Amino acid sequence: MDEVSLNTEPVGDDDADDFEVVGDCAMTEYVGETGIAQNPLPPAVGMEFETYEDVYYFYNCYAKEQGFGVRVSNTWYRKSKEKYRGKLSCSSAGFKKKSEANRPRPETRTGCPAMIKFRLMETKRWRIIEVELEHNHLISPTSGKFYKSHKQIGLGTKRALQLDAAEGVPKIRLFRTVIIDAEGNGDVDVNGVFGNNFSSSNQLKLKPGDAQAVQNFFCRWQLTDPNFFNVVDLNEKGCLRNLFWTDTRSRAAYSYFVDVVSIDTTCLTEKYDVPLVSFIGVNHHGQSVLLGCGLLAGETIESYTWLFRAWLTCMLGRSPQSIITDQCKILQTAVADVFPRSYHCFSLPCIIQKVPEKLQGLFDFEAIRLALHRSIYHSLRPEEFETAWEAMIQRHGIREHRWIQSLYEDRRRWAPVYLKEAFLSGLFSFQQNEVLTSYFEGYLGKNTPLKEFLDKYGQALQANYQLEALADMESRNSSCMLKSRCYYELQLSKLYTNEILRKFGQEVEGMYACFSTKHVGTDSPVVTYIVKEEFEVDGSRKDSRAFDVLYNASEMEILCACGLFNSRGYLCRHILNVLNQNGVEEIPSQYILSRWRKDIKRSYVLDHSCGGIDINNPVHRYDHLYKRIVQVVENGRKSQDRYKLTLQALDDILSKLHLVEDHQV
Repeated sequence: MDEVSLNTEPVGDDDADDFEVVGDCAMTEYVGETGIAQNPLPPAVGMEFETYEDVYYFYNCYAKEQGFGVRVSNTWYRKSKEKYRGKLSCSSAGFKKKSEANRPRPETRTGCPAMIKFRLMETKRWRIIEVELEHNHLISPTSGKFYKSHKQIGLGTKRALQLDAAEGVPKIRLFRTVIIDAEGNGDVDVNGVFGNNFSSSNQLKLKPGDAQAVQNFFCRWQLTDPNFFNVVDLNEKGCLRNLFWTDTRSRAAYSYFVDVVSIDTTCLTEKYDVPLVSFIGVNHHGQSVLLGCGLLAGETIESYTWLFRAWLTCMLGRSPQSIITDQCKILQTAVADVFPRSYHCFSLPCIIQKVPEKLQGLFDFEAIRLALHRSIYHSLRPEEFETAWEAMIQRHGIREHRWIQSLYEDRRRWAPVYLKEAFLSGLFSFQQNEVLTSYFEGYLGKNTPLKEFLDKYGQALQANYQLEALADMESRNSSCMLKSRCYYELQLSKLYTNEILRKFGQEVEGMYACFSTKHVGTDSPVVTYIVKEEFEVDGSRKDSRAFDVLYNASEMEILCACGLFNSRGYLCRHILNVLNQNGVEEIPSQYILSRWRKDIKRSYVLDHSCGGIDINNPVHRYDHLYKRIVQVVENGRKSQDRYKLTLQALDDILSKLHLVEDHQV
């Protein structure tokens, strides 16, 4: 599993000169005011809390459930006397100082390593940054031993989150809420309620009836899809702030199409009534495939980071190779935090669509637009792009234009000449005049109410599933009409889906427009070919361009300056020309991608027995068991006989679990 650091700042002791330490002090006066959950899950790196005291209260509740006490080992203070870091340990941590008394008390500490460290983040929330769960002594919740830290934890302190909503406002009963860390560990199970008061920008804007619609939506999916995954984020007042969900098919599809993911935030940037964020991949037919959805209270680093962590945890912590988003500094920060190993690109069509809005008011707008397009689409090398860009801004006097400046600063994330090493599976368009379409096209408009969208959500998924099923059937049962008898096209017609074969056929056809190929002498096994391609300009005049193709015959490796293979996933006409000239009759196996093959059986059902979940991950264990229990409850409530049978079965399970725990102890 890929590891992703959640920390946005160092967690080491490099700033030790800015704090004071108070050690081995007891904290017994605080009673939690925010309603930390009963029966909490074990602490995990990445859990976040509103206050220092909340961390203590959570760990103390967990300790009481497990049967050990808690002590404050250290608290770090800044020079301003503000707390910014802490360490809580098992009460058996360390050893007492040796006493010279005649009858010293017996040693009760064992040097136990169990502890948590936590730190105040830039968001003013406290995050757990280090955890040790193992003790070096026996612990048991049934031992009856009294610990000082548990003194003020009583039944009355475990209460639900307080609401800030008016009387009569529709409320939703939460099944659970989980704060996610990047390694797939979960934290607090919160039973509570939330309303649809939307006076604050820190909570989701819900209209009357939306809360009930969300509840019905989740319940419907949870009961029909045992592996449906949903996560809810509450603000400090217990009101809904963000949420994320995905179904079994999306989770399974990601295992096949993990290479590239586009994060569609159009609904947020264009202020749709439904603040939807979609995770989109591309399947073996080049069609869009949904990988998860979320609703966000706002375009903030915190909201995006929460959503990305939730999605990453659901997908077993496996980051995509490349991520495509809109050009946005907030998104850039969140992606860098959660997906540091992924290649982050900005959507070129999104940028092109903004050109009229950003530049329309400039003198000679049409000339600027054409110059911008030439620099983007006609540059084969970075130096060509730089030269064309400089000429454009000098000629039109737009060097100080803020948006033009931001484009140039981010050029390595969107300009095609800089993205040739990133595999993009056709999700990143290098073509002019390509129109972006939403996965929910026809089901979600700017003024579509949330309730209506949730009602149509299943229809949108089914429509896309049917398109994939139809394409599967056509690819299996027939072959695309080949435009030539080229052996490269014949080879791939037996392997690739019809749509990818059709696109590849255009490259085969274009191969015959390439001419005057020659190689440049070199002592290296890598030979450089210059392939000239002839094409029409303005429907009549002909022109040509030269492309460098590097070919290593001994290793059967080949690379073209146009970068089509990485951007689209199949070989370009220039490479085909060189292979053909060298008598290579078949495309080398490394350039035939399994993601486009029609002969691979793709199952969209999660098989947990075959590793569909990570059993070492407490969030996935919890999620899987929770879904199964919901099914049991729904069936057990239908009659008295089923109710009695369910209770007996649950009692038997609990008895067996207690035996397992006793055996482990």
